[in-house]
Amino acid sequence: MKLTYQQFELTLKHTFTIAKFSRTSTPVMLLQVEHEGIIGYGEASMVPYMGESYETANTFLSKVDAGQFSYPFDFEAIVGYLDSIAPGNPAVKAGIDIALHDLDGKLQGKPCWELLGTNPAKMPITSFTIGIDTREVIIQKLKEAADFKIIKVKLGRDTDKEIIQTIRSVTNVPLFVDANQGWTDRKQSLDVVYWLKEQGVVLIEQPMLKTDVDGNAWLTEHSPLPLIGDEAVQRLADVEKANGVYHGINIKLMKSAGMYEAKQMLDKARELGLKVMIGCMTETSCATLAAASLAPQCDWADLDGPFLTSNNPYQLPEFTDGKWVLNNAPGLGIAG
Repeated sequence: MKLTYQQFELTLKHTFTIAKFSRTSTPVMLLQVEHEGIIGYGEASMVPYMGESYETANTFLSKVDAGQFSYPFDFEAIVGYLDSIAPGNPAVKAGIDIALHDLDGKLQGKPCWELLGTNPAKMPITSFTIGIDTREVIIQKLKEAADFKIIKVKLGRDTDKEIIQTIRSVTNVPLFVDANQGWTDRKQSLDVVYWLKEQGVVLIEQPMLKTDVDGNAWLTEHSPLPLIGDEAVQRLADVEKANGVYHGINIKLMKSAGMYEAKQMLDKARELGLKVMIGCMTETSCATLAAASLAPQCDWADLDGPFLTSNNPYQLPEFTDGKWVLNNAPGLGIAG
């Protein structure tokens, strides 16, 4: 096995603002794993608030022995090996995992979605994300998202109602809301939740600080809408902790360290009776296709990364009627 990688700066079409951060680009590491002339492609999207960077990725990857990835792949052992190198670093670990899954599918001559037991016909509609912004920019973003059937809205500041009212002046499509831990008072938050329900909101992600377990649990108990743990749910061990605190979880490959553990998280959530959303960071087509291979097993999808960026190095996968279309090509089905 041969592992290679290169830095890539993924440029956003608009400044992306959430409750506590803003950015105009995302540092990405593009990875390749080669075996007998066949190449698997992977991606690590390292959004700054998660604590990863080119420096941390290069340091981690310099310690990786690709000889540990013997074929056929034992993904459980590979996850254990990567975790033994250093804690954290979930995005760069995901990049390796995605590349190995792509390679595995190509070596077997089967698409990743088939190897994961997915039925492509059950693909959910994916949302398009609108970051916190001025009224004028939000309206412009909504024009760009005219073909999407669900809009995801970033909230968590004192302009929440104004943002929703701006969106409702343009479109009546269903809304996902992501507060990104921006709410602090549980009773005020509940009032906002009831108001959001009246505005056609379908679900709310991470309303309060991930460390405020009691506050989130209280809000979940009283909420008329599903509340989804996001920042509070990183890897498999966090799924059980979310039970009783949220109605569901948001799985992101860049948090879960890749496709293998994402599938484990999904299965564990189902076992516990939790709803499942599959989301993304700002990503290229590579990581998007990796997540899309699991999306039909989830209740909701927020896989809009390539639509938010201006220099995707891969072709945009087929997208029809608000849904990603999985093809029958071996591996991820990624096209350069």
